[in-house]
Amino acid sequence: MDGMTMLALFVLAAFVGFEVVSKVSTTLHTPLMSGANAIHGVILVGAILVTGQTTSWFGTTLGLLAVVLATVNMVGGFVVTDRMLEMFKGRSSGRPGGGAR
Repeated sequence: MDGMTMLALFVLAAFVGFEVVSKVSTTLHTPLMSGANAIHGVILVGAILVTGQTTSWFGTTLGLLAVVLATVNMVGGFVVTDRMLEMFKGRSSGRPGGGAR
């Protein structure tokens, strides 16, 4: 695949991603983020596999950078999703067992 095709695919993916995220209602943001976190896990596995096959120090450095950034992105996504899910839980009354009356 040549560079121009890859650039066109990148621009198309960025446009579709922006349109999907901007059109999704706020109640569906959390499930969408969970799906995105799963995709980031696939990206992390791909970065590890590609890094393992490189032989040059430049490729290894780029692969290591990709693995670190994919890990930070995936873990950060799960942390944000967890915080968003906490917002949907009701406030506890301070009693053991929680729940408001």
